[in-house]
Amino acid sequence: MREQGPELEIVHLLRATTVELGLHSARFANRNGMHPTDVRALIALMDASRADEELTAGRLGAALGLNSAGTTALVDRLERAGLVRRVRGARDRRQVVVQVEERAVELGWSFFGPLIGRAAELLRECDERERAAIRRFLSGVRDAAAEQEQGPAAERE
Repeated sequence: MREQGPELEIVHLLRATTVELGLHSARFANRNGMHPTDVRALIALMDASRADEELTAGRLGAALGLNSAGTTALVDRLERAGLVRRVRGARDRRQVVVQVEERAVELGWSFFGPLIGRAAELLRECDERERAAIRRFLSGVRDAAAEQEQGPAAERE
């Protein structure tokens, strides 16, 4: 067995955290009759809204790794559930964008709110230098994971 230094201890803790967050998200999906991809789509749409970005169905599908048919089925399903709507883009009226409905935001906060609150509470216990280190680490891991995913595809082209 390989020696485990403090760095790997933190990496394994991050892995365990992502597993727990995935299970938490799966419980939310299950309780609300959703597929895990539905939850990922809602998160992507809420993130886009927070960043003041508009997502077309095509951009949403690309972000989730879905083909056109899968994306259409996903958006149709979420629209029937009253969680998203298709609207004309504010920046380009020719585009149809997908927007998250307030009902979806409220549903998410009712389930994830306590966890988000606890995470924010833990971060308030850190000073700005510690928060900067956490931000840098998490951003770096996220970027490394995205690069890892993009690497083999880029090599095939």
